[in-house]
Amino acid sequence: MHFFNKILFPMDLSHASPQIAPYVSAMATKFEAEVHLLFVVRVFEHFASLHLPDATIKSIEAEVARRGEEKLREFMEAFFMTDSCKVKVAFGDPAGEILKYVELEGIDLIIIGTHGKKGIERALFGSVANRIVKKSPVPVLTVNPHGRPVE
Repeated sequence: MHFFNKILFPMDLSHASPQIAPYVSAMATKFEAEVHLLFVVRVFEHFASLHLPDATIKSIEAEVARRGEEKLREFMEAFFMTDSCKVKVAFGDPAGEILKYVELEGIDLIIIGTHGKKGIERALFGSVANRIVKKSPVPVLTVNPHGRPVE
């Protein structure tokens, strides 16, 4: 019996992501699970106050999504077996989109880093990992990317 058939690794594509990948890979191997890599692009609608045209904002979002998917695919090829891995770019609030993805894809386990982006962004948006742990309907494994490496 496999407890975890689908593992979600939500990523911010920061320096911390490669530190978390070995944990995801080990769990996926142990449970013969499919890995889902998810990158959430924050919606740029708050730029409207800068009087940027909607077309410009949508163009920026599309380019960020395109580059995000490119980076996810590169990451997948570097760290995971590509035949048992899916990539997805979503738009919106990271915690909300992660939880929505869990429901839509039937995810059994989330593995998320406790530290990704730093400084003002973390202070403004709060800890995504903390919100996921509190609201997730499935088990969550949190990994401190600055902790002891996996052997």
